[in-house]
Amino acid sequence: MTAPDLPPRLTHLTFHGPLSEERAERLVGELAATRPSTVLDIGCGWGEFLLRVLDAAPRATGVGLDVQEDDLARGRRIAGERGLGERVAFVAESALGTRRGPADVVLCLGSSQALCDPEGPHDVAAALAELRRLVTPGGRVLIGEGFWQRVPAPEELARMWPGAHEGDHLLLGALVDEAVEAGFRPVRIETATGQEWEDFESAYRSDVELWLAAHPDHPAAGETRARVDRQRSTWLNGYRDLLGMAYLTLVPVG
Repeated sequence: MTAPDLPPRLTHLTFHGPLSEERAERLVGELAATRPSTVLDIGCGWGEFLLRVLDAAPRATGVGLDVQEDDLARGRRIAGERGLGERVAFVAESALGTRRGPADVVLCLGSSQALCDPEGPHDVAAALAELRRLVTPGGRVLIGEGFWQRVPAPEELARMWPGAHEGDHLLLGALVDEAVEAGFRPVRIETATGQEWEDFESAYRSDVELWLAAHPDHPAAGETRARVDRQRSTWLNGYRDLLGMAYLTLVPVG
């Protein structure tokens, strides 16, 4: 938001996804233990996970790609505060067909759409092929990707986001099979817990909910209230307990 009297953006979120501190700490440690020299973050947002990997791997440099300048500016500010500003670049550009790789660690946390043709449907296979291209031999890819806990019924899809359909996501087994088909071996397969989802979904809307409570008569309150109510309903009445988040640590073959 640009005006000072409008709600701030996502200040209650540490990571832009259902990821706990405990899981993040372990994953960061596992990636840093590979002693990477380069880290590439696709759809980095403000790059919290990227910055933690760089902090744990002091010889590494990193690049984060995103198209949201507000998030990138937040990442640059945090990097400077943590003394990492000279080791990371937050770049405002599309990741589709990027020449920024290959890197020893490639992160793609909830952002595989950034590697797909924006004019076509979400293509997990295409995203995984791109990640395979972007990682160095012996490197690591950490992808956070949505999956169906079970195939949703048509009436359940109708309560989700506009245009939601069964093909938006795969089942977990099919997702892992796609990773293998793309030329990876999955060294770790794990999924977000219900608590991680609830923490994320609540924090995602906290700024706006607090603002609406304090500014019920603001000129923008009606539109803002309708938007956040739709978002909350999409979760609670739609994809809650149906949409999962898988965190796959992948090693390229060969």
